[in-house]
Amino acid sequence: AAAGLDRGAKSQISTFSSFVSSVTQKKEAAENRGSPTHLAFPNIKNARDLPPVCLDVRQKQRLSMDALSSEVKAPVLPEPNLPSQPKTMKDFQEDVEKAKSSGDWKTVHDFYLTAFDSFPELSTAFKKDATASFNTIEDSGINAKFVNAVYDALLNTPQDIQKTVLKGIINSLLREWKGLRTKDDLRAYFILLQNPQFNSTSTYVIYAHLLRQIAALVEADHHFLVHWLKKLSQKKFKQLVERLLQFISLRLFPAKPEEFPPITKCSWWIPSASKVLALLNTANSLVHPPLVPYTDFYNSTLDHIDLMEEYHTWQSFGNSHSRFSFCQYPFVISIAAKKTIIQRDSEQQMISIARQSLVDKVSRRQRPDMNMLFLNMKVRRTHLVSDSLDELTRKRADLKKKLKVTFVGEAGLDMGGLTKEWFLLLIRQIFHPDYGMFTYHKDSHCHWFSSFKCDNYSEFRLVGILMGLAVYNSITLDIRFPPCCYKKLLSPPIVPSDQNTPVGICSVAIDDLCQIMPELAHGLSELLSYEGNVEEDFYSTFQVFQEEFGIIKCYNLKPGGDKIPVTNQNRKEYVQLYTDFLLNKSIYKQFAAFYYGFHSVCASDALMLLRPEEVEILVCGSPELDMHALQRSTQYDGYAKTDPTIRYFWDVVLGFPLDLQKKLLHFTTGSDRVPVGGMADLNFKISKNETSTNWLPVAHTCFNQLCLPPYKSKKDLKQKLIIGISNSEGFGLE
Repeated sequence: AAAGLDRGAKSQISTFSSFVSSVTQKKEAAENRGSPTHLAFPNIKNARDLPPVCLDVRQKQRLSMDALSSEVKAPVLPEPNLPSQPKTMKDFQEDVEKAKSSGDWKTVHDFYLTAFDSFPELSTAFKKDATASFNTIEDSGINAKFVNAVYDALLNTPQDIQKTVLKGIINSLLREWKGLRTKDDLRAYFILLQNPQFNSTSTYVIYAHLLRQIAALVEADHHFLVHWLKKLSQKKFKQLVERLLQFISLRLFPAKPEEFPPITKCSWWIPSASKVLALLNTANSLVHPPLVPYTDFYNSTLDHIDLMEEYHTWQSFGNSHSRFSFCQYPFVISIAAKKTIIQRDSEQQMISIARQSLVDKVSRRQRPDMNMLFLNMKVRRTHLVSDSLDELTRKRADLKKKLKVTFVGEAGLDMGGLTKEWFLLLIRQIFHPDYGMFTYHKDSHCHWFSSFKCDNYSEFRLVGILMGLAVYNSITLDIRFPPCCYKKLLSPPIVPSDQNTPVGICSVAIDDLCQIMPELAHGLSELLSYEGNVEEDFYSTFQVFQEEFGIIKCYNLKPGGDKIPVTNQNRKEYVQLYTDFLLNKSIYKQFAAFYYGFHSVCASDALMLLRPEEVEILVCGSPELDMHALQRSTQYDGYAKTDPTIRYFWDVVLGFPLDLQKKLLHFTTGSDRVPVGGMADLNFKISKNETSTNWLPVAHTCFNQLCLPPYKSKKDLKQKLIIGISNSEGFGLE
């Protein structure tokens, strides 16, 4: 049916571009007259105080639209006198069935002609109750099933009906608005946004004007739309997202450029679509769990544009309307694209710092040394943590230079492999339970900061620096922090200029606690749902007890907490304060040191583009190993993929348990984690090693290269490979 619309409607819709200038002229004329083209609910006293739907990522504001004032929910404007509802859903479906059997579509045509003739008609046609006002933010008053039925039927109707609907939409969008914008106008926008006809490129001119008008609505209108959008079914919601992403992609890279007006005349298309997409993204964030994963908002087409130009435009102009940048809407940029931005930004900073060092050296008439261009770490394996801490403390000014590691007493040259092993060994030692910095929670399989008080938090700063260096140098680490940690790490995403401003403090809930201490979180949930007398049965106060070095210490959750009993009335406050104490207050100094360590390396506007989940992926990569994907992307030197040795190799590796597969990855790449781009990004290579088959395999981790002797049997290859990958610490030169 969509293909039919493309073919049949082109002659009609090709004239739609002539409406572009007409709409623009009318809009400008209305603005010049000073008429209130956009006005919604003027008696909402706090409308201007509502947080913006399209977040300024520079400020990283957190959206909380759930708690709107009672004024918003009260009847705001008198509903206009509307025509009577033309059809019920049952009547419509019966008419469609009759039309299909008889071939007479007049009744159905009349319905579409009337319903889509104007915004008031459209709103009335799909209201649950034509006489009800529906002025609450949570209920649009629209019969969603009826809307779906009408749209599902539309694509299977004759072409003249589909053209009639499009003409009605054009007339509605062109109609000059005089007077107040009503709730019915919002309902009409909400209904039109779901029209499946907009999947066709031949309707994009109309779709663009619809998006432009929705994007130009005032903030209070957007809040209503967001809350209505979050009530859509998952299927419908996903369709809206995909339709908008496709619209942006095809405007950027049109298959047939002649289908669209010149880009100079419709530069507002993509900004308008992005703004409406932001409404959907906000709606998605208000639902728990979200209607769709945040990755569904990624537009992979953007991986192929000049990302650094977008980034620099955003750095220069921020979120101002004078210059559009996709960085204003970071949720559409994929993690791979964000990694590219961060890497290039890091490289530019590295080059800048290295150049400054060179200039300083020359200005003092000293001989330049290549080592001055790098952050050179010289450490002993036997004193790994202390040596690393000393080196990073002494060379704090060099943290943004390219990292190079030397192990004392070893002749290995660091082309990337030694760096990877330094990270791996250091992380393994620091996170060992005996070291006492982090507590490992078996139930959640993650580490959390030890709340033990100490005099020196420099080692927590070291862990933060390590994580920052890993992101900066594109190294993946095997760190198991809960998602809450990365949320705290971006609170705020840029270090505040006022050193007294708290850092690493974020709003936490019992769901965050559940990710770390599921048993405790379950107990607190039981307390919240307990139906008996909490005060008499639990006998708790606003106090928490912690064991520190064998001594039980108690802390008040609020002033005088030891004397305030937990009751049915205040138990929610108790749970919130308890959760906040465990995840924020009790570890504040530890986490603050960790925060400053990370940001001392990673200070970049690019961090503001990231979600906490994306920071985790950048730091840790993915733990999911897809060896079949690695096999497909592997390159060969001296071997062909059909050679017996290579066939033996993949038979053995694909049959390995997960722990041996990880050891192989660590042996060949220096890390057992998969980078952001997946296995294909490893550039894995197997080279022929023309040596005796009694030798073990050799790896060059700098180049992700495995050198494999031509073993004659699968058994021999498996035995030598297991020995090699299981005894792989240390580097040397032959």
